[in-house]
Amino acid sequence: MQISEQMIREIVAQVMQGMEQPTAASAPVKKAVVGRPMTLVEKGEAKAGTWADEVIIALAPAFGKYQNKTIVDVPHSDVLREMISGIEEEGLKARVIRVLRSSDVAFVAHDATKLSGSGISIGIQSRGTTVIHQKDLPPLSNLELFPQSPLLDLEAYRAIGRNAAKYAKGESPTPVPTRNDQMARPKFQAKAAILHIKETEHVVPGAKAVEIEVQF
Repeated sequence: MQISEQMIREIVAQVMQGMEQPTAASAPVKKAVVGRPMTLVEKGEAKAGTWADEVIIALAPAFGKYQNKTIVDVPHSDVLREMISGIEEEGLKARVIRVLRSSDVAFVAHDATKLSGSGISIGIQSRGTTVIHQKDLPPLSNLELFPQSPLLDLEAYRAIGRNAAKYAKGESPTPVPTRNDQMARPKFQAKAAILHIKETEHVVPGAKAVEIEVQF
């Protein structure tokens, strides 16, 4: 049986209805999440880098373009700013590209390693799932994987940038510490499925990666 986006939406609605909601009197006022301004300018096909001091941040097809926040509403502009800052803290340069041929974070990052002058890349999906990858490793192998996107905050993304830069310098850093919540997956599974469907809608089979100029 094929699962459509509409079916997933209905499941999400049923789950949300079944969750206990606070009363209007006790419910806190939720502020809108607005990240710092960011513009992503596409500069044509991404070429192989020649600088050993660069780390590529590879965006999935919808990141910062068709979606602008992670699964827990962390603005993409803040996520990208923190990753870049983490790389720069280690004295290296961040280079941003967009991979269009896949929405799978492993393949997004793997493609980027082939273009990275250092052979190191960070792949990130719109919902926030992230991986640090290294050239010559198989697509489904990696240096560090962060699959529980609901548990990733800005501090974690900055640390991911720092570690990626350390790998690029030939160091062996301590893996970025991450929280673990067994309820995170069932709680966000339906929403994650919807976001992945929306990401995959913008995949262009066979397309070349695109160079991105980030303007904050």
